[in-house]
Amino acid sequence: MTEQNVAADGAVGGERATTSGGVAADDVLARTEVVLVSYKSRGHVEELLASWPRGLRVVLVDNARGGDGLAELADARPEVRYLDGGGQGFARGANLGAFSSEADALVFVNPDSRPTADDLRALVGGLEADPISVSHAATVAGPDGEVEIGVGGWEPSVTRTALYAAGLHKIWPRAGVYAKPRRGEALAVQWTTGACMAVRTAQFRRLGGFDEAFFVYCEDMSFGRRARRAGLRQVLRADVVVPHGAGSSGAPSSEMLRLRGASFANYVERYHPGLPARLMRAAMMAGYVARATQKAVQGDPTTSGLHRAMVSGLASRRAFVAGDEVARARFEETARA
Repeated sequence: MTEQNVAADGAVGGERATTSGGVAADDVLARTEVVLVSYKSRGHVEELLASWPRGLRVVLVDNARGGDGLAELADARPEVRYLDGGGQGFARGANLGAFSSEADALVFVNPDSRPTADDLRALVGGLEADPISVSHAATVAGPDGEVEIGVGGWEPSVTRTALYAAGLHKIWPRAGVYAKPRRGEALAVQWTTGACMAVRTAQFRRLGGFDEAFFVYCEDMSFGRRARRAGLRQVLRADVVVPHGAGSSGAPSSEMLRLRGASFANYVERYHPGLPARLMRAAMMAGYVARATQKAVQGDPTTSGLHRAMVSGLASRRAFVAGDEVARARFEETARA
């Protein structure tokens, strides 16, 4: 795949008739529903809803089992619907919202990201003008304004994983597993983050949605794999930069890092089984052991602990949320299905 910069504004200018909710009748947002999968993130959800125009359809998928009153937010806005996600993780929650949607297009949005209405228009409008792509995803940036590593990336291989584990992706940024483009840089990747990503509803369903073998993390990597097998691409939009990481998303950081490690281990075990999976897991564990040791020596026990949590997930392929094991159990459950 060659590098491409797909510039698509997607916004509609001029005077437009508006619906009773405030979204213009000819606006791409009238054809769109936002999918918000939330886990103890009511404050973030309230901020997002307040920032978007009335009339924009939103489905709130509550993975906290009603623990923070999300249903009340849906009751206050007729264009917002509420679904109980049952604590089943991001992939199943996102699929629940997507498969029940009547909109032509969907935008998956992490509660701790902050896309504007214009960002949503640009993603959906760009996708509508791009028949060979299955999705358009925003480039997400951290609180410091730097583009986050992992906004997209490439299919794991022994070489790519070893280069990333050794830190050589900092020298050759396109040689590892996870991409970190510079702001405005057009970069062809093989998968994009689901933190802010637009898809066509019917096409997303035909591809089977996000991979439910993963509670959270790697479901977007797996979706990219499905897209490529269908002859489609995903576009990382260099012109749509969205703030991300606006505080806690509800789960402890160490818990999420262990989940990240377990998901990566289970991904390679499923899609690159045998010796390649063992080599990739070993390389990643060695890399994060070295990172943890370095941070401990530098007097940063917090970051060292996060790296150790990643190692634990990679080694065991297990991770826990609210006391329940959700990584290896999900992998084994879907293998039997």
